[in-house]
Amino acid sequence: MHQEPYFVVVLAHSLHGRLRRIHIPHRAIYAVLVLALIGLVTVCGFAFSYARMTWKVARYNSLRREVDVLRTRYRDLQTQNRQKTEELATLQLFASEVRLAYGLDNKATPDGGHDEDPALIPSYHESLEDYAVLEDASSTRVLHQYPKQWLANLRPSMWPLDGRLLSPFGARTDPFSGEGAIHTGVDISASIGTPVRATADGIVAFAGSMSGYGHLLEIEHENGMRTYYAHLSAFEVVPGQEVRRGEVVALSGASGHVTAPHLHYEVRIGGTPVNPYPYLAHSAIATAGPVHKDFPF
Repeated sequence: MHQEPYFVVVLAHSLHGRLRRIHIPHRAIYAVLVLALIGLVTVCGFAFSYARMTWKVARYNSLRREVDVLRTRYRDLQTQNRQKTEELATLQLFASEVRLAYGLDNKATPDGGHDEDPALIPSYHESLEDYAVLEDASSTRVLHQYPKQWLANLRPSMWPLDGRLLSPFGARTDPFSGEGAIHTGVDISASIGTPVRATADGIVAFAGSMSGYGHLLEIEHENGMRTYYAHLSAFEVVPGQEVRRGEVVALSGASGHVTAPHLHYEVRIGGTPVNPYPYLAHSAIATAGPVHKDFPF
């Protein structure tokens, strides 16, 4: 009979001198070694997985912090860009108006039109230079010396159209960026093509396109007061035209930075937006009752 090979472990007692032999088969030793090796590999695998997971978490947190920093910087740059764009648009508009008033428009074509070559559009620094020149010239001439003795209703005193207030004046959440913003006017509901009426007697100061506003109409009234009508679809008047309160001056639309058709209406004094509500609240031409209930201020 073949006997399986084995290891012999001899145990001796130091006092009694007894010997004890323990037979351990080779297979048992090999099984223990294999199990030990498997256990070692498993522990190493768990340790490696844990270390890798820890590294990924640390990397994710680092990337998230970088994204937060970049998002903040992007918002700051977006705000600065918006401010610069508004300043540039204001300077270009002012320079164009004063050039026409002073007869300084040297970019007109022989047929009386204007060259639309982008190379002829003034840059930001050119607009600043034009503004400085025109500011010096304004000391000897007065801009917009219109005959206004016949104008009676010089302060806004009616709604530009019959609609419901969608967004009030002041702080709000920008519908595009989701960030806090200042709403410089009020939004009034209106379908495309709704007649828009002048809210006071005045002179059309601007009728054209402006960034964000889309098709914009500005009417100058008294003492530096102007009313803005934005996101229009069409104009019914031209710059320099005299208009009366209640006269149709444009048609509402959805041009510019909008999410749905409506009219953006502003009142500005000295170029600074003011709350239009006091002028709307004392409107001579009443609108539907529910409209006034929409005002939160």
